Amino acid sequence: MSNSTQQSTPKTNWLGRVIDVDIEKVAHGGIFVARHEGRVVFVSHVLPGEKARVLIYEDKGGSFCRAEPQAILDASPDRVEHIWDQAGVGGAGGAEFGHIKLSRQRELKADVIEEALQRMAGIEMRVPVEAAPGDDEANGLGYRTRVQLHVNELGDAGPYMERSHDVVLVRDLPLAVEDIRELGIHKKNWSTVKKIEIAASSTGQTQWRVDDKLKGDERLIERAAGRTFRISGGGFWQVHKKAAEVLTGAVIQAAEAVGFDETANNQDLFGGVGLFAGALAAKFGTDARITTVELSKRATEDALTNLADLPNVGAVSAGVDRYLYDLVKKKQNLSGATVVLDPPRAGAGAKVVESLTNLKPAHIIYVACDPVSFARDLKDLIVGGYRLNSLRAFDLFPHTHHVETVASLVYVG
Repeated sequence: MSNSTQQSTPKTNWLGRVIDVDIEKVAHGGIFVARHEGRVVFVSHVLPGEKARVLIYEDKGGSFCRAEPQAILDASPDRVEHIWDQAGVGGAGGAEFGHIKLSRQRELKADVIEEALQRMAGIEMRVPVEAAPGDDEANGLGYRTRVQLHVNELGDAGPYMERSHDVVLVRDLPLAVEDIRELGIHKKNWSTVKKIEIAASSTGQTQWRVDDKLKGDERLIERAAGRTFRISGGGFWQVHKKAAEVLTGAVIQAAEAVGFDETANNQDLFGGVGLFAGALAAKFGTDARITTVELSKRATEDALTNLADLPNVGAVSAGVDRYLYDLVKKKQNLSGATVVLDPPRAGAGAKVVESLTNLKPAHIIYVACDPVSFARDLKDLIVGGYRLNSLRAFDLFPHTHHVETVASLVYVG
């Protein structure tokens, strides 16, 4: 029979099958890797070194499938009682590492960073993941200043069940700061509402957006890096209550190590309400020249207010890719400049990286919330003439798989 008429052998589908597997390692996204009969099995809620009986809940017939544990046959010594009794297998999402000792969570996040750097950028490097101040004492609880709840047709508010849009009724929100928990919004009925977003500031304000209606304080006021920042309703601020101080400290340390030219055309890209621009000006001089760029018009308006006392700091509302492309087109000079790059989880992307390598700023400080996206961009920046000068990692999302990194890249040509 000719190749054109041969039929491919049907692939085995394991959907609904229960198997015993040995868990090998962590993978990006808060899942773990096992192998069975030549296929990869991605398993949630387990730990490397464990033996687990798992149920296959997703199998599209490819080289891998997905499973969740039915029983832990041989437990890791790093397994603990879950910090949230309504999360875990079949429970509320958002605390996928809650069954793991906090110190081990950080080792697993370091594993993910290490693999991403090696696989995506060809760099062999082990980066320890640092705890935020106070997290060890609090066991990583009570840190979230931003919480999103969904509402079902009965008016019940809560997080989604993992892998579904079913609302889980919860008695508590253990990752949230006390001001949010005390509001008790998750305990009330919200008939006809679809979504509730709650925010609390470090200076005592709280606000919540019920669909499109803002309630509570109109603005949040934050203190970080020796400055005050005002954030309009729904505006972006770091989730962890200590994140702004931790990240601005790391950015300033990176800038100090390389040198900061306050007269250069310095940039704060994806700048939000002006956090890093304000921190750099507070450290290196209020006459420093910095432009913060942010797509959100509301955030840009907040940045203009927050940075109004700095005569050489400007705020531009624009997409970063278009803004940089226009700089390249106009042959603007970023020679000697420091660029802070704080993109969303998807990373800066090819267009932004290409423009930066054309503009050749002396120093790029890349603040990343996704190690794989960062490693992909890092590879392109290195090809474009940059050297990785330093890299730090921070556990700003305890009991989840998320991790922040701050990289310093110096242009070497």
